[in-house]
Amino acid sequence: MKIIERNYLQKLINVKDTPDIKVITGIRRSGKSKLLDSFYDYLIQNSDNNVIRIKLNLKQFEKQKKPDALYDYINKKYKLGTSNYLLIDEIQLCEGFEEIINSLHEEERFDIYITGSNAFLLSSDLATLFEGRVFEINIYPFSYKEYLRYYDLTDVYSDFDDYIIKGGMAGSYLYKEQKDAYKYIEGIYKSTIIKDIIKKYRIENEDLLRMIGDYLMDNLGNKTSIRNLANNLTSSTYKTNDKTVGAYLDYLCKSFLFYPLNRYDIKVKKYLESGKKYCLVDTSFRYANLGSKDTDYGHLYENIVGIELLRRGYEVYVGVLYNKEIDYVAIKNGMKMYIQVSDDITREETFNREVTPLLSIKDAYPKLLIARTKHPISYHEGIKIIDIAEWLTDDMEF
Repeated sequence: MKIIERNYLQKLINVKDTPDIKVITGIRRSGKSKLLDSFYDYLIQNSDNNVIRIKLNLKQFEKQKKPDALYDYINKKYKLGTSNYLLIDEIQLCEGFEEIINSLHEEERFDIYITGSNAFLLSSDLATLFEGRVFEINIYPFSYKEYLRYYDLTDVYSDFDDYIIKGGMAGSYLYKEQKDAYKYIEGIYKSTIIKDIIKKYRIENEDLLRMIGDYLMDNLGNKTSIRNLANNLTSSTYKTNDKTVGAYLDYLCKSFLFYPLNRYDIKVKKYLESGKKYCLVDTSFRYANLGSKDTDYGHLYENIVGIELLRRGYEVYVGVLYNKEIDYVAIKNGMKMYIQVSDDITREETFNREVTPLLSIKDAYPKLLIARTKHPISYHEGIKIIDIAEWLTDDMEF
C-alpha cells in the first residue's frame, strides 16, 4: 500500500521526549500502526537512539503477550547512556498491559508510544487506564487533501466528486471495483460494532446498536433527540427506552465512528446539551452500509466540513441564534468562526436562506459560507463564500 506523509507524524515529533504516555487512537484502519512505523523510521535516523518496536499482533511477539514476559523483553532491550523509545502496537493483546505501561512510565526510562484496539483504549478511559499523564493523538481517515496526494491528483474541483464516493479509508483504495471497496469498509464497520462495542460493553442487542448506527448515517446533519430516537425505534413488537438508546449512542461515539457536537447559544454564549448532531467519521461508511439512496449532498458536505474542522483541531459546535441555526461554530485559540455549508447556492432563495443566519450574528468574528460553487472566492456583506473543495485543500485558519 502506498504511504504518504501525514501531519500526525509531526504531532508525534512535537511531543517527543515529553513525560506523557503517547496514545494513538482513532477508527479502525485509519493508519495508527502506519503512523508508528513512520515514527520509528524517523527515530532510527539518529543512530544513537535505542528504539524498541513491538507488534503484539505478529507471531514473533507471541511470548510477549504475557505481562511478565513483555516487561522482561523491554527491560533487556534498555540501553544506558542514550534515549530509549518504546513503540507498541495492539497493546491490549497483553493481558494486564495497564500495570506494565504504568510501571515503565513510573521508572522514567522510556519515552512510550502505544496503539491498541478501540475496545480497550477509549478516550474516556485513558486517565483511568494509565495513572501517569497521557497525550492522545486521534487519527482520522484521509482528508481530501491527503486523498489528492495519494492519487497524485491536481484538479481540486472535479476530483472532489470521486472523493465523496470513495471516502478517506485508505485501505479501500487498493480495490479496483468500488463495490469491493465498500465491502472492505462494511467489514470495518462490523468489526467496530462487534469487537469494539459489543465485546467491551457486553451488549446483547446487536440489532438495536446497528439500527441506531444506520439511523445516524441516514440523518447526517440533523439534530438527534434521544427520546425521539427511542420512540422511532419502538414498535408493537420491539421495545427500547431513552437510557438504552443514550448508552448505545455513547458507545458508537467512543468507538470513533461518530463524533457528537453540542449546540452553542451564540447570543448568551452558553453550551446546550440537548439536540446534539453526530458527525460520521467518514461518509464512505454511509455509502457502504446504506447505498446511495436518498443522498442529500448538502448534509454530506456538512458532515465532511465538520470532520475536517475536528481534524484541524477546532472545538466544534452547532450554533443557535434565536430560532435560527448556524451549521458550525468553530473555536480555536480564543477565536471563533461561523460556518454555513450548502450544496447549491445558485438559487436566490437558497442563497438567502444560508446567509441570513450569518448576517444575524452581530460580533466581528469571521463568517464563512462553504458550498459547491466551483468558482473563486467571493464575498457578500463580509461573508466569505468558498467552494468546498478549495476550502478542504486550503490550510487557512480563519
